[in-house]
Amino acid sequence: MKRSREKESGTLRTRMAQATDLPKDVVLGVPVITITGSLEVSVENYRGILDYTKEQIRILCRKGEVRILGRDLEIAYYTNTDMKITGYIRKLEFTHP
Repeated sequence: MKRSREKESGTLRTRMAQATDLPKDVVLGVPVITITGSLEVSVENYRGILDYTKEQIRILCRKGEVRILGRDLEIAYYTNTDMKITGYIRKLEFTHP
């Protein structure tokens, strides 16, 4: 029952975002990810850092997790709402609950 409500709520939010021309990231709370080649990733709308090593950075988002794999990864900066990751980005993965 809970899963059905979450799905309906997500669909309703999506329709609201489309009808009102509001940005989907604001209405849905999804992350906004900007990749600059294989050297830099910017992540907005994240909730926390789950794991941080030179080879992997895992980021908690409202609906799932973003996993960045690579070499010499560093978090160049982070605030409550966004962060920049530098290094050699090899792979980016999304995991949904």
